[in-house]
Amino acid sequence: MSIDTITNKGRPAEILLVEDNHGDVLLTKKAFKNGKVANNITVAANGIEALQALRHEGKFASTPTPDIVLLDLNLPQKSGRDVLAEIKADENLKHIPVVVLTSSKAELDVVKSYNLHANSYIVKPVNLEKFAEIVQTIENFWFHIVVLSNDETKNG
Repeated sequence: MSIDTITNKGRPAEILLVEDNHGDVLLTKKAFKNGKVANNITVAANGIEALQALRHEGKFASTPTPDIVLLDLNLPQKSGRDVLAEIKADENLKHIPVVVLTSSKAELDVVKSYNLHANSYIVKPVNLEKFAEIVQTIENFWFHIVVLSNDETKNG
């Protein structure tokens, strides 16, 4: 079992971005492109697509298991809260860190997200520069510092 960080594994970080706002998708991709860690970003535009990507279904059949999920709460078809609940209730998915990345500052959303076992909760800033800083912080923490479990060892 390897206990290396993503940086030390010598492969790109796999990111599932669950976001319905095209502008936020572009900002996030640009911010990660300017980062120090090679990455592949898969975008799911709603909650149903997010679960399909995580379960390798439909158009996401060949999508790799993500190292991290960046999840917006306000999504069409299936809310981010519902997606988070399903991820953390699924034995095959619950090991994947979920970072809620949303515009909601509501205390109730924060509490509910942590009660559903979100790994962190980040409010998207409206300032472009601050958004880039947040993405850099996510990259530094989750890919340089945190040791993530391997997909093949998730149940044991």
